[in-house]
Amino acid sequence: MGPAKARILLIDDEPDLRALLQRYLTEQGFEVRALADGSQVEKLLQRELFDVMVLDIMMRGEDGLSLCQRLRAQNETIPIIMLTARGDPIDRILGREAGADDYLPKPFDPRELLACIHAQLRRQRTLGLHRQGGLARTVCFGPFVFDPKARRLTCQEKHVPLTSGELGLLTALVSHAGRPLSRERLIDLAHGGGAEAADRSIDVQVLRLRRVLEEDPTNPRYLQTVRGVGYVLVIDGAAP
Repeated sequence: MGPAKARILLIDDEPDLRALLQRYLTEQGFEVRALADGSQVEKLLQRELFDVMVLDIMMRGEDGLSLCQRLRAQNETIPIIMLTARGDPIDRILGREAGADDYLPKPFDPRELLACIHAQLRRQRTLGLHRQGGLARTVCFGPFVFDPKARRLTCQEKHVPLTSGELGLLTALVSHAGRPLSRERLIDLAHGGGAEAADRSIDVQVLRLRRVLEEDPTNPRYLQTVRGVGYVLVIDGAAP
């Protein structure tokens, strides 16, 4: 019996594009569930497990940004790739701020979407390797405890919800605590080898994580900027 197929949840209100992508991704070996809108997404995610969500931003009814924000507010951590017909860079930033893990402007070659999906699956496998191997012990810094096996952050024994993107970023930083990482290296570690993301998008994710970890995000104690290099996580006994 072969390995289970990765499962993709595709949400797009354009029937032709939805059918094309469902057929293409199925041919590439994925199991694909396609929906025209997000009205049933929460119930579906409660019943079934998916590896990646592909979500159109501009849909009739509730738009993808709103749906993404709501899912993240409910602590849903499925990797989300957002699709949009708008090419303005600000939309990429808004998508990241809403909790998306990657962003693809329309029109696109289906092979571009395939590459994005594989990047997210690689990142999930990387996090799984951390759970099984090298980064096995819990790490403490300030009032926080990060358990890489459980992919769980707590503060004074209370669970701190994080998106999958924030978990990937924190895992990368914790596994290299005290060592400054460039933006390019963080992209590679947090999003999977070969992933493409703008430096500005990494900056946005760092800002989101600082809002979780820092009393004063403008004067960070743990997630510090290293001028001319990138970022470093400073934990007890680790200095940049």
